[in-house]
Amino acid sequence: MKIVILSRQPNLYSTKRLLEAGEKLGHEMLIVDHLKCNIEIEKKKPKVWYKGGYLENVDAVIPRIGASVTFYGTAVVRQFEMMKIFSAVESQALIRSRDKLRSLQLLARAGVGLPKTIFTNFSKDVEHIVDSVGGAPVILKLLEGTQGLGVILAESQNAAGSVMEAFNGLEARIIVQQFIKEAGGADIRAFIVDGVIVGAMKRQGKEGEFRSNLHRGGSANIIELTEEEQNTALIAAKAMGLGVAGVDMLQSKSGPLVLEVNSSPGLEGIEKATGKDIARKIIRYVERNV
Repeated sequence: MKIVILSRQPNLYSTKRLLEAGEKLGHEMLIVDHLKCNIEIEKKKPKVWYKGGYLENVDAVIPRIGASVTFYGTAVVRQFEMMKIFSAVESQALIRSRDKLRSLQLLARAGVGLPKTIFTNFSKDVEHIVDSVGGAPVILKLLEGTQGLGVILAESQNAAGSVMEAFNGLEARIIVQQFIKEAGGADIRAFIVDGVIVGAMKRQGKEGEFRSNLHRGGSANIIELTEEEQNTALIAAKAMGLGVAGVDMLQSKSGPLVLEVNSSPGLEGIEKATGKDIARKIIRYVERNV
């Protein structure tokens, strides 16, 4: 098969591993920078132009779309879908997962446990907001944040008010979430491919850091999920419509609470923590659907 990896950075671990896994399985692999694609829209003749020629005879695409280019990246994925080409991550599922507010609403409707969350339109009623999520400390998140950026821990109601005021001044929309103290600065990521959990790790934030992101110096170790954690992760991925997903959860007194469902989860942390060839499993998933 001819498989296109949509990635702006060919030297990233995840991109290189997918390329390697695909070639080992005998496929023609091509890395394409989605921002350099031209989308040609014509009646019954959708095309994608890239670096002097049309992308033709493509059997499947594996999107690795960064959060900052979701709009254009998703448009490129959608164009391939219009060309009847299978995408490992559907365009609409990608859009759903990138909209933090919408994704939380969908997860809540699916019955998934979540930290108490409030979204407000530049409200000044700080006391009510903080009390509604269980009191200080609280977590404040930018709707467009990723990899732990735009996430702030407000230790007191006054601090929360100051942060909200600052974000309001920038017209930046935020959500306010309950702080789960018992999680201890750690979270769980379950990696799902085609409705199956293929790996799971526990990420621990470095000392003094409440965010567990590996990009921010956190560490990761393999973990065996409880049955409740497995079910929660699978329901969350299904609610988003994602064939490939990283479901981030907190361990709380009330059970697993989903923080986010990632549509372009990195492979480095999960492969190194579990010792599993996750990239190969993604290629096998593509094979089954083409």
